[in-house]
Amino acid sequence: MLSWVGIDISKSDLVVWVQPQGDGFKVANTSQGFVELIERLSPYDVARVLLEATGGCETKVMAALQAAGLPVLRINPRRVRAFAVAMGKNAKTDPIDAAVLADFAEVLQASSNKVISPEREALRELIQQREHFVQQRDDNRRRLQQAQQAAVVTIIKDHIHYLQAQIKQLDKVINRSMYDLDAEKANRLISVKGIGPVATASLLVYLPELGELDRREIAALAGIAPYNEDSGKHSGRRQISGGRARVRRALYMSCWVVIRHQADFKARYEALRERGKSAKVALIACMRILLIRLNAMLRDGTEWR
Repeated sequence: MLSWVGIDISKSDLVVWVQPQGDGFKVANTSQGFVELIERLSPYDVARVLLEATGGCETKVMAALQAAGLPVLRINPRRVRAFAVAMGKNAKTDPIDAAVLADFAEVLQASSNKVISPEREALRELIQQREHFVQQRDDNRRRLQQAQQAAVVTIIKDHIHYLQAQIKQLDKVINRSMYDLDAEKANRLISVKGIGPVATASLLVYLPELGELDRREIAALAGIAPYNEDSGKHSGRRQISGGRARVRRALYMSCWVVIRHQADFKARYEALRERGKSAKVALIACMRILLIRLNAMLRDGTEWR
């Protein structure tokens, strides 16, 4: 009999539920807890383990389950909550959430997540630290415009200078580390004018499926695929929804550079603007085409065209 496992994750604990056996238990969110978890699941024929993305608290247990050969899927918490409400389960506790995840694991049509590699996790940590430093630097630049005291201005400027130096240092480490993760993909992506080292590393980390899916799947995964909103005779506006926000941020500035330097993208963008589309809508349309072409380039092992 196939079993479906849901795990509700916190910083300290893992609350587990196994369906249809109705077996629930709790282990620590530690290396020893992972060993106990895998031992407790070993008697079952596990078809899927479903857990939520919780800002990184799930990463280690997910890697441990993958190393044990268990099929694991990480999912956006909003989808789980929507499923729970649709099933009439409005109460929310850790055991209830784990049971909802187990129920959702059985009906969800999706493949398991990519295996977490140490190189990918190391690069992810570098990129996220760079994102934090960039955010702090930009916040300080805004504060500098409001500062009036000379001492405060000096402190803010010194902090900006420090952060900028750290960002440059991280850029060097990221540039080296992305080749350790996947040199072939990194070389192909960075060969595209407009796709720099940070954007390349971000795509490798946040979209490891790039080059392995079809055009519709990869656009939907990134959250730049337009969805219909039609009912009866009403035809609503097509809108993007969901997807991976960090992928979109990586593509955003890169796509502006591509539009400026590549004639076909510039013509596409200008044509959309002439048709009355807003700058944001036109840019997202170009981002979708850019991602589809990058996906095809990696999938087919060809050069950028």
